[in-house]
Amino acid sequence: MQTYWPEFLTVALVHLLAVASPGPDFAVMLRQALCQNRRNALLTATGIGAGILVHVCYSLLGIGLLIQQSVLLFSILKVMGALYLTWIAIQCLRARAGGIHVKATPQRRQSGLAALRLGFLTNALNPKATLFFVSLFSVVISPATPIALQAGYGVYMALATGLWFAMVAVFFTLPQVRKGFNRFGHWLDRLMGGVLLVLAGQLLLSTVSGSEPLSVSIPGTDR
Repeated sequence: MQTYWPEFLTVALVHLLAVASPGPDFAVMLRQALCQNRRNALLTATGIGAGILVHVCYSLLGIGLLIQQSVLLFSILKVMGALYLTWIAIQCLRARAGGIHVKATPQRRQSGLAALRLGFLTNALNPKATLFFVSLFSVVISPATPIALQAGYGVYMALATGLWFAMVAVFFTLPQVRKGFNRFGHWLDRLMGGVLLVLAGQLLLSTVSGSEPLSVSIPGTDR
């Protein structure tokens, strides 16, 4: 097992850099933490972590490489991801003043399943995550590494991702932090909607123009 420690540490470092990079996951997590209760925010964080397992599974099965090399399949994935981000963005852009007061607007509170599903689909339908994991499993992780160990890497990344976003959830649901956003929280919600809309637009534009490469270098990966 000692032979694989350098590989695992490389995987852990690359994943840390990727998960800390701003992207759809962070934008959705920030909105959830500020506009929902802590329980729902943590469920969304759990969903984001669970979404990692989708990418890990098809990477282990070799399906990820097929998706990466097929312009049609990858385009379909990007369109699906863009449409889902657009739907979330519309919900954010409809935010009203005072909407950040969770206790004052119980009718807006999500069910636990909806919060979990939001995090899961945001990650599972993220084309950048597809590129990241296909590159990770084809460049960093050696084909000679036992499948069980590769699966262990995937479980670690899912847990680490969930933990990272759980910390984000806990921080932004602190009463002191939330209080600071009470006056302009709806504007932040709309800003997150704008960011997600831009990301969705970029995905659709890259699909139409075909300008986005179907491979990505690990050091500069942005999920």
